[in-house]
Amino acid sequence: MQIVLCYETAQCHVDQIVTTVGDKTVIDAGQERIDREILNADIFCGHAKVPLPWEEVVRRGRLRWIQSSAAGLDHCLVPAVADSDILVTGASGLFADQVAEHTLALLTGLLRNLPTFFRAAQRHEFIRRPTLDLHGRTIGIIGFGGNGRRIAEILAPFRVRVLATDLYPLEIPKPSNVEAIWHADRLKEVLAQVDVVILCVPLTEKTRGMIDRRMLENMKPGSILVNVARGPVIVERHLVRALESGHLAGAGLDVTEIEPLPGDSPLWDLPNVIITPHVGAQSVKRVDDMTGLFCDNLQRYFSGRPLRNVVDKHLGFSVPTGSPEDD
Repeated sequence: MQIVLCYETAQCHVDQIVTTVGDKTVIDAGQERIDREILNADIFCGHAKVPLPWEEVVRRGRLRWIQSSAAGLDHCLVPAVADSDILVTGASGLFADQVAEHTLALLTGLLRNLPTFFRAAQRHEFIRRPTLDLHGRTIGIIGFGGNGRRIAEILAPFRVRVLATDLYPLEIPKPSNVEAIWHADRLKEVLAQVDVVILCVPLTEKTRGMIDRRMLENMKPGSILVNVARGPVIVERHLVRALESGHLAGAGLDVTEIEPLPGDSPLWDLPNVIITPHVGAQSVKRVDDMTGLFCDNLQRYFSGRPLRNVVDKHLGFSVPTGSPEDD
């Protein structure tokens, strides 16, 4: 059996995996060799930045399980894999602390008008401008999985009111500041009521382009949009218009429709936008945490126990059950 890796491991991480699996072969393919090594993998853990020959992988019938090293699954959930018997598990919630911290940075940066002050500082200008408050606001969290739930918890000390949506609004204990978790089909209703919209949904065919002109127009005038999900969830040209017109007060974007964001995108120069280069889940212990999850799932796999973060391949994300296996 061959276990093939493609994420930023150090030797200590490879050794940890080798110790976990005993006599199984572990190959650290890296981005350079993954397109070849994937063809002979029984188990794959990682996130390739190059296109992989998934149709050939499925045709060979050898690969049994994909453990994504990213919360997003669009890199591997192609139709051939979705229609196959390959098991897929994700990293949902593994980087929730980091995503929540980054969300708070983007949101408070916009509310406190930091883009204006940073630009002024670059010109050596000391200017004062009005700022907005986070305390007492109504926040809409769109997608209440591991990241969305942690963001709600982080926001609790700010005495905000939270309305959330999710495709599976489970009746499980929720943070005290979350007033309601509504079904995803009530998105438009939530957008009209909140001061801040935070996107945490996975990228699927249902969520691609979900924040379009119609949804943006339904948001409250002067509201703020933060995207820590995936760029294609927003129709970017419609967002630009909403920002330029002043309908939205600002946007914090860790992800964009095309990455890297093209140099000629008008988003770069808008004074009410903060852009970061898809670093919301970055952490000095990211690889440690990912390896820990993978080793735990390897032990479960070889002992016949349920795996953590099993993905419904046709929905495109892990469906929570409220059981400890989903933690």
